Amino acid sequence: MKNAILVVCATLAFMGGAFAKPADLSLRSNSALVVDPQRGQVLFHKNADSVMPIASITKLMTAMVVLDAKLPLNQEIVIDSADVDVIKYTRSRLRVGTKFTRGELLRLALMSSENRAAAALGRTYPGGLNAFVAAMNRKAFQLGMGSTYFVDSTGLNSGNVSTARDLAKMVKAAHGYRLIRVFSTTAAHEVASMGKVRSRNLNYVNSNRLVRSSSWDIGISKTGFLSEAGRCLVMHANITGKPTIIVLLDSWGKNSRIGDANRIKKWLETGFTRKIRG
Repeated sequence: MKNAILVVCATLAFMGGAFAKPADLSLRSNSALVVDPQRGQVLFHKNADSVMPIASITKLMTAMVVLDAKLPLNQEIVIDSADVDVIKYTRSRLRVGTKFTRGELLRLALMSSENRAAAALGRTYPGGLNAFVAAMNRKAFQLGMGSTYFVDSTGLNSGNVSTARDLAKMVKAAHGYRLIRVFSTTAAHEVASMGKVRSRNLNYVNSNRLVRSSSWDIGISKTGFLSEAGRCLVMHANITGKPTIIVLLDSWGKNSRIGDANRIKKWLETGFTRKIRG
């Protein structure tokens, strides 16, 4: 009888998610969530409802808003001085005056977290950046992201805030967009920068090195970093043959978010969650 009660309690913990916090998975991220999106099961949570800055995870919402508007992806956009980062003064190889297609900017924003690319996407939205941010917040409301708020298209502003639980909803929605799946998991890409005088090729790599790992099957990937947000990572990946959403926020240390992702993967592959999910 005692064993039967323990089994029922363990099952309810995973079904509801309220108690799914096993001691054998220790993560360095201050906020984390692992979800089985097919069943709506929370497999692990840690401070999943804490509101915090999300840095460039913002760009997943930027991509959805651009694609929802059905703007022509082959339209050329000129990088403007308004796209230059005057908040964190981050560098960019997209020089003012050079032009790229909207599709190329979308790919660079997703795979390498190019801030000027994301800024240009917001600026050239019908109605300008204010209209774009309003569309971002409407989309968040539609997805049930009640603790989320956006103020720009890049994530450079620490006013872009959310929770791990809300971001799991955003990742699930983003996975429904084929281009976001393709662009966010592009391992490396070369793009031609067309200037007034001459063109040059720019080589980019994905900001998440796990997309280049043969041991991972990743469908959506996005990294983020701000001093206020720490290092962040969200993914939609197949683990043990099942779709899994991983959200890691406020992870300090250059490699800690990658380490946490690998710890989660190993835990799912070797731990007792296999019986619950199977």
